[in-house]
Amino acid sequence: MSRRQFTAPSRTEEGPPDDTGCTILHVDMDAFYASASLISRPDLRGKPVIIGGAGGRSVVLSATYEARAFGVASAMPMARARRLCPQAIVIAPDHRRYAAISDAVMATFAAVTEHVEPLSLDEAFLDVSGAVRRLGPPTRIAEQLRDTIADEQGITCSVGVASTKFVAKLASAVAKPDGLIVVPRDETVSFLHQLPVGAIWGVGDKTEEHLHRLGLRTVADLAHTPLETLQRALGDVAGRNLHDLAWGRDPRAVVPERREKSIGADETFAHDIDDPVRIHRELLRLADRTAARARSAGMAGRTISIKVRFSDFTTITRAKTLRHHTDVSREIFATARELFDRLGLQRARIRLVGVRLEGLVPATAAPIQSTLDEPEHGWREADRAVDRASARFGAGAVRPASLIPDRHAGYGPTSSQDAPRDLS
Repeated sequence: MSRRQFTAPSRTEEGPPDDTGCTILHVDMDAFYASASLISRPDLRGKPVIIGGAGGRSVVLSATYEARAFGVASAMPMARARRLCPQAIVIAPDHRRYAAISDAVMATFAAVTEHVEPLSLDEAFLDVSGAVRRLGPPTRIAEQLRDTIADEQGITCSVGVASTKFVAKLASAVAKPDGLIVVPRDETVSFLHQLPVGAIWGVGDKTEEHLHRLGLRTVADLAHTPLETLQRALGDVAGRNLHDLAWGRDPRAVVPERREKSIGADETFAHDIDDPVRIHRELLRLADRTAARARSAGMAGRTISIKVRFSDFTTITRAKTLRHHTDVSREIFATARELFDRLGLQRARIRLVGVRLEGLVPATAAPIQSTLDEPEHGWREADRAVDRASARFGAGAVRPASLIPDRHAGYGPTSSQDAPRDLS
């Protein structure tokens, strides 16, 4: 679904909405990264704040609604965001905090129902059909979730309550920020048909433009267009899918607990670089960050991959699968460096590098493989000691000596993208 904001349609029925049979909830944190970052900066509430790197080639991770009012959006180049909102305050991301809050929010969901389908760190579908008898109707459950998250985590969320996943997700989007919308089963079609076609899940800017050229501007226009016409214009699959959604038809069930398939980090440099020593240093930083994220999530992986993007935006990836699972920073870095060196690049200008750990399983289920050159108290124990120090004193309190900034080197990436990503 488009991330654009749409106004909630008016109801045609009087009285409170009937939530009978509306057991699908979509819960979405409001401007999650920005809201979480402001917990320790209450003085910035109500001001335009952007989360991301300060460099001109960084991208926006998130922004407060005050900044979004100027057109700032996630994934936008930071330079453009600063032009749109020059008075905005830029804050570096704190991914450890985001992960901790996300874990707590997901635990809150799990206390309500075992049927939770996380979509990312900050949103999930819930099927509460099995909880109605214990906790009350879906609307009451949604209100309880919103209150609990606000009280315990200090952030707000928006909730859509409906009979299908598609309508629930759409309802949470139009409820933002800090809202709750219930779409009764019998009012689904009237709710949908008042919306613009751009609100339909899967309609991006290009598809929206194409639909507008066909004279289709509302979901009602789309729904009343013959299926054959839509299929000729958009293709058999896309045409049928949009036609079904326009009538509120979505048979998908909530799929509990989709595990992350990979965890990684990447960095965009302030200037293209061609020094392999500096690339190795960045790979070490990214491997350390990736391993810490994996350990925080209680995961280990077998496949290590790297991504290299050149100055012309050409991007290549390389991967290696180990004999055993790992969450050890040193091992991930050694493999990432080997993969990079095998490329045999001759002073190629590089814009971005990334490291990713794939093939994840719970660390408790992964056998521990010691190496002959590992000391009695090995690298795994050292990593965990670093994790404890970081938790107490902040990220970066303990790090490899080669990552201590050199004031004379002029070295430093401009952005950080290390949140877990589900590649499914």
